[in-house]
Amino acid sequence: MVKTRSLKHVLCLVCSIILNIFFLFKVGGEWNLSWSKTAATEAEAVAAISCSGHGRAYLDGLVLDGNKGPVCECNTCYGGPDCSQFFPDCSADANGGDPLFLEPFWMQHAASSALLVAGWHRMSYSYADQSTISKELERHIRKLHDIVGNAATEGRYVVFGAGSTQLLSAAVYALSPDNSSSPARVVASIPFYPVYEMQTDFFQSVDFHFQGDTSFWKNNSDTDTELIEFVTSPNNPDGQLNTAVLHGPNVKEIYDHAYYWPHFTAIPAPADGDVMIFTLSKLTGHAGSRFGWAIIKDKDIYQRMLTYLTLNTLGVSKDSQLRALKLLKVVLATGGREIFEFGHETMRKRWEKLNKVISTSKRFSLQKITPKYCTYFQQIRGASPAYGWLKCEKQEDKHCYAVLQADANITGRQGSLFFAEDHYVRLSLIRSQDDFDLLLDKLNGVVAGEEGARTM
Repeated sequence: MVKTRSLKHVLCLVCSIILNIFFLFKVGGEWNLSWSKTAATEAEAVAAISCSGHGRAYLDGLVLDGNKGPVCECNTCYGGPDCSQFFPDCSADANGGDPLFLEPFWMQHAASSALLVAGWHRMSYSYADQSTISKELERHIRKLHDIVGNAATEGRYVVFGAGSTQLLSAAVYALSPDNSSSPARVVASIPFYPVYEMQTDFFQSVDFHFQGDTSFWKNNSDTDTELIEFVTSPNNPDGQLNTAVLHGPNVKEIYDHAYYWPHFTAIPAPADGDVMIFTLSKLTGHAGSRFGWAIIKDKDIYQRMLTYLTLNTLGVSKDSQLRALKLLKVVLATGGREIFEFGHETMRKRWEKLNKVISTSKRFSLQKITPKYCTYFQQIRGASPAYGWLKCEKQEDKHCYAVLQADANITGRQGSLFFAEDHYVRLSLIRSQDDFDLLLDKLNGVVAGEEGARTM
């Protein structure tokens, strides 16, 4: 009797599934969309708002009274209801690190990168295996590193974080001594990414303190002092492929490889550090998704990082993980070729144009980056860095940031924020095309106005 009832339930379920599939299909075998129609129509309608090519409208954008849809959010120096009004006297923004240079790539791949999610998608804290990490996403990440050849992943552990920012903090915690009377000293080589110091100081832990430049610890003979060195490769702000400066049994490294992708640098060999951190932000350009990952060699360090991340945020948003998976599928569809060729070509051209302007100046100079063989592209690669590390060469131009603001109406990021001299300014090359064009135009103007400037 029980077996008969069970069989009836199974047959009813199978019939229900078959009927649902039948009614969902149109003649010709196409899906007859139901609940997703409205969402898809709304998304396409907003994406179709052109904003004159100088801005974007977003599904979650501001909707003003009387408007049927969200308003245009304009690029720097553009305004008006459709972003068609240009303000030539506004400041060129070369400060931030928004990787909007990849936006055109994703517009070209609108269909393959689009994502429509049911309202009941992944409502639980965890996945079916009780972890907070999508195993399918992890598999795609490992496959991508294997194809690009920029990191060793075999036999390593992977954790996810809210961008690289959270992972940097988790790594410092995991590498610090537990319940030690002597805290770990956290260091980096000048110029370095200011978040290393800001974040380490902010948490005010008894287990670690920020101690500045690695050069102060180079000849340190005290092997009882635990040292944690941030190694940024390529470096932010100057794009150099840095290596560890400190060595010894008391030294541990955190390798920040946010920019170690073929957009920004040659890939000479797979990175093989004990703790390596990557971010979706500089790979696909989706900084707002706040997704990053760490590749870790030691199981104990992996467990400590996992504990930190679990207690801190209980894992990364399932929505962010789903979007990251969708994007990586697009990247991997061509073995990375399409996005890396697009990204590299864009950054190479921008660097060449910037160099062409600065090469005629006697007042400014840029960092030198040596061409290297790239195992991914299988050829010698010239420079295509994310940032220009500009130097004011004149002794009287002590504050280059102020010089650029006053003489060129350009806002960069001052050298002292990277613990370098204020003769330096970081100029972002990864923002929108509008931002880059305006930066180049204003630099052209200030260089052309120099006395004795070389003509091209």
